[in-house]
Amino acid sequence: MEKIGLIADVHANLNALEAVLEDMSEVDKIICAGDLVGFGPRPEEAVDFLRSENVTAVLGDHDHAVVSEEFDLLDELSTEVAGWTREELGGKNMNFLSKLPRKAEVKSGDHEIFVVHGTPQDPLEDCLYPGSSNRTLVNVTRFVNSDAVVLGHTHVPMEKMIQGKLIVNPGSVGQPRDRNPEASYAILRSGKEVEADIRRVSYDIEETEQRIRDSGLPKKFGTRLHFGW
Repeated sequence: MEKIGLIADVHANLNALEAVLEDMSEVDKIICAGDLVGFGPRPEEAVDFLRSENVTAVLGDHDHAVVSEEFDLLDELSTEVAGWTREELGGKNMNFLSKLPRKAEVKSGDHEIFVVHGTPQDPLEDCLYPGSSNRTLVNVTRFVNSDAVVLGHTHVPMEKMIQGKLIVNPGSVGQPRDRNPEASYAILRSGKEVEADIRRVSYDIEETEQRIRDSGLPKKFGTRLHFGW
């Protein structure tokens, strides 16, 4: 049985990322469903860390904005952070982000795992929340010929089996929005079947918030970390 760590929406929150990977312990591989940067104060260190762990990642909307300077998908405050992030990232990490695919397929034993930030039809903008109807989940994933579909973007964890296909969002490492401030991730086990469980871990929110303030980033992105919204 292969054990895979699933993360998403790291958003340059290195404190949360380190806590998640420490809690995750030994896994065969790590997959990130996008948004490595944005919102958070430590983009260079966070991307360095993910690269050092050989994480398989796809492009998120904040990643796209940073590398392309196309900010139409972001609101005003997020655009401000994206511009700041461009100045903070070194050439190697900017190059790494620029080469991230919008979709990826990962082989795990006899199973295929499809990875995208938003949805298969709209990798950067669309969202699938836990409250989505079964009909919607089927329609959005019906053309994906994989045993599991890994999503991000909502910052809300989800794990559902629909017509034999596992749909899982590990939630957000760096900025949860399900009213739980603990960093969120998932473990996917690929054996005879594929199954996943969501896990939460606490981290030093105060330090991350202080770094946001010290960096001159919008205070909102630090305050909300305490409340998980």
